[in-house]
Amino acid sequence: MNRWTGKVAVVTGASSGIGAAIAKDLVKAGMVVVGLARRVECIEALKLDLQESIRSRLHAIKCDITKEEDILQSFKWAEENLGGVDVLVNNAGILPSTDLLDAGNTENLCAVLNINVLGLVICSREAYQSMKKRSVAGHIIHINSIAGHSVMDLPQLSIYPGSKHAVTAITETMRNELRNAGTKIKVTSISPGIVRTDILPEALINDDILETVDISNAVLYVLGTPPRVQIHELTIKPVGEKF
Repeated sequence: MNRWTGKVAVVTGASSGIGAAIAKDLVKAGMVVVGLARRVECIEALKLDLQESIRSRLHAIKCDITKEEDILQSFKWAEENLGGVDVLVNNAGILPSTDLLDAGNTENLCAVLNINVLGLVICSREAYQSMKKRSVAGHIIHINSIAGHSVMDLPQLSIYPGSKHAVTAITETMRNELRNAGTKIKVTSISPGIVRTDILPEALINDDILETVDISNAVLYVLGTPPRVQIHELTIKPVGEKF
């Protein structure tokens, strides 16, 4: 991680769960972190978990990933105040609370696609433009899911597996575009199994699931690889998971 010391990382959905763990651990690893979330006060509260000497390296920016203007303003802030973006962690995502064929669920379906897919693509686009502008060999990381590779028979997954399958395809498309553009920018998809977070349905919570720190450690691992190494897909499952 030494080459990232003092570099700037943007983490979406940084107010809780996996995003909060990633934001804190990147600061501890020496990076300057811009945490994006609607609940910006929750990111501010994360600073209390950090040593006082490094708290100033965590910046909280209010951003609704479903609104392009919010995303553009957030990356503009990062450029004007911190010089630009070197690492992007696309963590923001939601699980639906509806079945795919439920009546009147259009708003719910659109929200999942807007956050899990379109928001991820727009954030990646803006991060890429910042990296390209400064000839930075940066890194874009998507927090995907095992649901992006297979479809589990669970209630109310709805369009979620479809959104995560899109992330899997987008990762490959992005890798091709980054290569064809002649850049050294990496892109990685990290696909966890069940993780203990606020959005996890209560029926799936037990002692044998992943913790947020497991995913944060994975982010540190892929960032810590040498410039010649690109981990394209990293799947993480708890021991004994049946999916």
